[in-house]
Amino acid sequence: MITKTKKTIMQAALDQGVSRRDFLKMCTALAATMGLDFTQSNQVAEAMETKERVPVVWLQLQDCTGCSESFIRTTHPKAESVLLDMISLEYTEVLSAAAGHQAEEAMKNVLKNYKGEYILAVEGSLPEDAGYLTVGGVDAKETFKEMAEGAKAILAYGSCAAWGGIPAAGPNPTGAKPITSFVKDTPVILVPGCPPIAEVMTGVIGHIITFGQLPELDHLGRPKAFYRHRIHDKCNRRAYFDAGLFVESFDDEGSKQGYCLYKVGCKGPTTYNSCAEMRWNGGISYPIQSGNPCIGCSEAGFWDNGPFYTRRAKIPGTQTTINPDNVGLAATALTAAGVAIHATGTVIKKKLDDKRGEHE
Repeated sequence: MITKTKKTIMQAALDQGVSRRDFLKMCTALAATMGLDFTQSNQVAEAMETKERVPVVWLQLQDCTGCSESFIRTTHPKAESVLLDMISLEYTEVLSAAAGHQAEEAMKNVLKNYKGEYILAVEGSLPEDAGYLTVGGVDAKETFKEMAEGAKAILAYGSCAAWGGIPAAGPNPTGAKPITSFVKDTPVILVPGCPPIAEVMTGVIGHIITFGQLPELDHLGRPKAFYRHRIHDKCNRRAYFDAGLFVESFDDEGSKQGYCLYKVGCKGPTTYNSCAEMRWNGGISYPIQSGNPCIGCSEAGFWDNGPFYTRRAKIPGTQTTINPDNVGLAATALTAAGVAIHATGTVIKKKLDDKRGEHE
């Protein structure tokens, strides 16, 4: 019989050979990831010093393993700090050393020993019809329902779990649906993306550990800390959009100069995510910065919303409901007017200065 561990997160870290200094660095990085003020790092450190590791069961359903791949590449904090110190990963098909009956027994022990305490992380959608997805000889839908009922909270990692994703794309032969279609009373946090940003995934868990409650969610069930802005609002190419400078094709001069990618299909103006703020691969870059239009992968139905590289007719939303073809004309007109006013003022000032010189 497995007994509950009484180790705190800090104790687990120290047992792994982590120094006190590195532990505090991890807490600071986690606070930054969650969007907290630097002064709140002590609050995170206190939580890590006093609270036990959170048991986590990670189910993979109709997925491509991309969410797991993203998760293990988190750098703030590092993946090993999350996996070995912050959480107790009790079941996962990708990272588990055990297999077969041993792995399935580990999941059952979590349900028996940690009911109401563990977090259920899920990537992938669920098929409506039985027989399309079985794990360990059991229909995945039944396994999910059983584990969801005993969980403290469910993290829907990725757009497949959150919205249905690629498996739900037309004609959707398996009847794939988001996991929210099969949950009744357990709270669900949607963390969409294909895949989600690694630090967003760890930041949600960090918030639950630190504050003992779910993060504030928007009307769709996404954590506001990470999905409060459109990518367009923070985009490094936004100035080019406002100036009416657009890439017309991927091999034109505008593409080389880093102009706005809206006309070649960028969905940044309609996509809520932290890509432009947190970036990928340790904060190095994100698709738009690297020259590829945003495909809106964190939004529902992105897989069926037309060709990725075809621009929308107009941008919804009060801030940017404009015709991009007219932006450049307006910007040019305003610039010309500004230049004319400046030139006129310069001439007048010069004449006044000349007159003053004559009188002197």
